[in-house]
Amino acid sequence: MKFGLLKKLLVAGLIGASFTAVAAHAEDLLDQVKQRGTLRIGLEGTFPPFNSKAPSGELVGYDVDIAKAVAAKLGVKPEFVTTEWSGIIAGLQAAKFDVIVNQVGITDARKQALDFSPAYTYSAAQLIQRKDDTREFKSLEDLKGKKLGVGLGTNYMDMAKAVPGIDVKTYPGAPEYLRDLAAGRLDAALNDRLMLAYLMKNSQLPLRTGANVGAGNPSGIPFRKGNPKFAKAIDDAMTQLEADGTFSKISDKWFGIDVSKPIK
Repeated sequence: MKFGLLKKLLVAGLIGASFTAVAAHAEDLLDQVKQRGTLRIGLEGTFPPFNSKAPSGELVGYDVDIAKAVAAKLGVKPEFVTTEWSGIIAGLQAAKFDVIVNQVGITDARKQALDFSPAYTYSAAQLIQRKDDTREFKSLEDLKGKKLGVGLGTNYMDMAKAVPGIDVKTYPGAPEYLRDLAAGRLDAALNDRLMLAYLMKNSQLPLRTGANVGAGNPSGIPFRKGNPKFAKAIDDAMTQLEADGTFSKISDKWFGIDVSKPIK
């Protein structure tokens, strides 16, 4: 008799647990965020000017300001979770955080596994030249027979070496090739549009940005699929932040240009 009762209780408990699990799974991410009162945001924390730690230990950067603005529109507080880039997508899928705000490119492959907000950053490869250089290089083909500085092991090195005839010079990082460019030892350099905007804003070197080369790369905020209410809330928040000029102000603060608009 006791065994039969115990069996019934166990079965009832398992059924109840199953319904609870299904309900929890069915609950939209927006409801979870609202109940918690925080938006958990995954980022590296080591990627200036997008996100890094100030001497005080506070997270600062373009992505940090964007994330704070989005959380405010949702009516919750931002809660940052730092993680290495290599595991950041897996961390999102494992629900260690709700979103990633860390320059995640919107690609077809990623859209198969994740949903994305509208793009808030548009970047592309861009040339940089000396201010007193009146030549206008419109493409990498224009640099055949010229010396081009790039970072060693970067996508930009591969891009430059794919064009026959360019004298590609590799460097450990941007500071080294920008100094050589300013000194006249290079004809141009190549890097990310956003990174160059940041470097130009903070550099005292006599340089100027040149033409964008290659296709534009939009970045958005990814989150787990199956959350239609959250998706709409994020879309609405992003639309409002673009309309009220918040994105433009944050862009100007960090880059001196508006990187939230598509590249023309």
